[in-house]
Amino acid sequence: MRRVLRFLLSTALLITVVLSGCHARDTRKLVAIIVPSQDNPYFKAEADAAARRATELGYRVRVDAHNDDAYRQDNLIDAAIASNAAILILDNAGTDASISAVRRATKAGIACFLIDREITAKGIAKAQIVSDNDQGARLVAAEFSRAMGEKGEYVELLGRESDTNAQVRTKGFHAVLDAEPGLKMVAAQSANWSQAEAFQKTETMLQAHGHIGGIIAGNDTMALGAAAAVKSAGLKGLKITGFDGSPDAVAAITSGEMQATALQPAVVISEMAMNEADAFLKTGSTGKPEMQVIQCDLVTKANAAEYVEFEKVKDSAGH
Repeated sequence: MRRVLRFLLSTALLITVVLSGCHARDTRKLVAIIVPSQDNPYFKAEADAAARRATELGYRVRVDAHNDDAYRQDNLIDAAIASNAAILILDNAGTDASISAVRRATKAGIACFLIDREITAKGIAKAQIVSDNDQGARLVAAEFSRAMGEKGEYVELLGRESDTNAQVRTKGFHAVLDAEPGLKMVAAQSANWSQAEAFQKTETMLQAHGHIGGIIAGNDTMALGAAAAVKSAGLKGLKITGFDGSPDAVAAITSGEMQATALQPAVVISEMAMNEADAFLKTGSTGKPEMQVIQCDLVTKANAAEYVEFEKVKDSAGH
């Protein structure tokens, strides 16, 4: 009987320990990471990089996506406030539409760090770290023009019209292409950053403009959709460029299906944001200006092997 009682007491103690362990409070500070989508390779890469760095620095992490919906973004930021998040890493849902949400998070004591897309208001976020979309677009446009031989008809696939980056990129493209008298744009349509939509829009434009020599796209996802449509139509020799530096685009450049893209250093930017957020919490300062613009790299067949998962990797010489 005594042995049975000892067993029961031991079992009860073990259950108590296990249950108390399961309900032990995680005292690590929370980093809320909110990006437009976790399906898009670029946005997933930046979320993964920020989450990985946050975990390395000793934080707990929650990742969400607003799907370019400012209302959903508001709800996610309210959830971050309710959860007492210490840091917000945000790729926002609109330059103007996001200002009030970022201001609300800041007033609640959350250190806000914006990546990829900036807001027009200054002094609210602790940092805004973005790619130089104009510089990257001009690099791609110059390579597109070179690949086209500075002549011929082409079409353009634009990103989501409400996205400031889409507007900056198309302006950058045309700052270069419109200066070439031999190049003529015969059609331009928005494919909303979507590969499936780009495939459909390209099919339509190919039917209407059978003699085009190239397609310039506002991101890699659309460029890949265009490449698939060109292949489906049995056409060869069209020059296709994108923007982002995604692994699939780099592979397509290597195989000759695309000519170029501009690498947005998603991993570098996300790690910078998390490092600066950590410094801010520990010292009260990032040590950096609020606006930080990071240049893009041109990726072509000649250097495609140097780029992996939205990062430039060291070559065999260690450079």
